[in-house]
Amino acid sequence: MEIAYTLAGLVVGFVVGLTGIGGGALMTPILILGFGIPPLVAVSTDLLYAAITKCGGVFSYARKQLVHYRVVVLLLAGSLPASLLTLEVLASFGAKALIEQLINLTLGVSLVLTSIAVFMRQRVRLLAERLRDTGVGQRLKTLRPLLTLVAGALLGVLVTLSSVGAGALGTAVLILLYPRLSMAEIVGTDLLHAVLLTAVAGAGHYQMGSVDTSLLFNLLLGSLPGVFVGSYLGARLSPRVMQPVIGSLLMAIGLRFVLVG
Repeated sequence: MEIAYTLAGLVVGFVVGLTGIGGGALMTPILILGFGIPPLVAVSTDLLYAAITKCGGVFSYARKQLVHYRVVVLLLAGSLPASLLTLEVLASFGAKALIEQLINLTLGVSLVLTSIAVFMRQRVRLLAERLRDTGVGQRLKTLRPLLTLVAGALLGVLVTLSSVGAGALGTAVLILLYPRLSMAEIVGTDLLHAVLLTAVAGAGHYQMGSVDTSLLFNLLLGSLPGVFVGSYLGARLSPRVMQPVIGSLLMAIGLRFVLVG
């Protein structure tokens, strides 16, 4: 079974390196549906898995000055309190069945939203550019700090309950609210926020005793080389081929969780 976990980590890490999407969105469903891991354990372990695997990318973007720290602080001002509050609510639930039902529903919704974000990424960027110098765009600019904080809070709840959303959804939010940022700056900024949020949420789940450290080790054993190989090949392949495939897969899995539970 340890080898199977490592292979799963290798495949997911490869896809993440190749396309930049699909970390928690693929790993958590694989653990639940493929290996029969309880939803709470799957989400808890995947949060720390995501935080560790994305750390290397953060340093790379930071060295190139592609991280906007003020935006990260605004996101964290919403996401960290929301994450801690969500952890408190989870800890107060006595019935595991209720926790699993909540996680399955949130996971399904997060996967569907992530799929839509993957498909709509380019259209969102074009929309943001068209609105940038209009009255609506100026209004968005005025409300941007508040909207960023609110978006962070929503991401904090979704990520803490499902380990999904910090990547694709966070990127979509930043594209819409910060159209003047380059795509590399958006990715770098979102990546730092995602690492910090998943680390805090994962630490909270660890305190609840729901992280499987042996599982985490075996996933990392495969994912770290997988990310490296995927990144190497991803620089040579067009994401237009893989992203629709991943988006469709996430939509199908998300609907399965929403409709079946």
